[in-house]
Amino acid sequence: MPIRAQTLGDRVREFRIRAGLTQVELAAAARMNQGYLSSIEKGRRIPRPATLRALAVALGVPEAVLIGPGDAHDSPQPLETRELPLFGTIPNGPPAESQEQFEMFPVLRHLWRPDRYCLRCEFDSMEPTLKPGDIILVDYRPGVNPEWVQGRICACLVEGKPTLKRVSVESRDGRRLVILRGDNPGVPPRVVDDGNEFSIQGVAVCLVSRDL
Repeated sequence: MPIRAQTLGDRVREFRIRAGLTQVELAAAARMNQGYLSSIEKGRRIPRPATLRALAVALGVPEAVLIGPGDAHDSPQPLETRELPLFGTIPNGPPAESQEQFEMFPVLRHLWRPDRYCLRCEFDSMEPTLKPGDIILVDYRPGVNPEWVQGRICACLVEGKPTLKRVSVESRDGRRLVILRGDNPGVPPRVVDDGNEFSIQGVAVCLVSRDL
């Protein structure tokens, strides 16, 4: 189906609707404020290059397609990608040294890092932000202090079992507690204290693939 949109904001909105995403979902995937995304779609703000790249990745289209025709660039060219390990469960150790049998997944060159990997979501606890089958990019950050990743979606190990949750830290009765929350309101939060074996293995960076 041809693109009818004439402005960059119109094109972002049209591709978002085609992808079946709300503004809240796209803003979360591109790691930006929903109000900022709304102002971009309305043509009130021009996204910075990094923001434009994040939107293109979240929507699965080349940046040039969002920019649209004009004298500032050529027709969209094939994207340059590099491959990262793709896991079906959170690896317990460095991705490159994991014993799990994994496949490789292509990501845009500017997203590639040697300490990153891709993770296929298998459960619905992070709905609607993440859906089963989504593939996300993860920074391998073993043992990072939970206070440094407040509010971020993290790949965690609790009592040796993997879980993907949004991390926060609270103080109750003088005790420091880590709260693991899913974005799905039907999933109750889990409280982790000093009596639990807990570690953060990685921090989610962005969504890199979603089946429509």
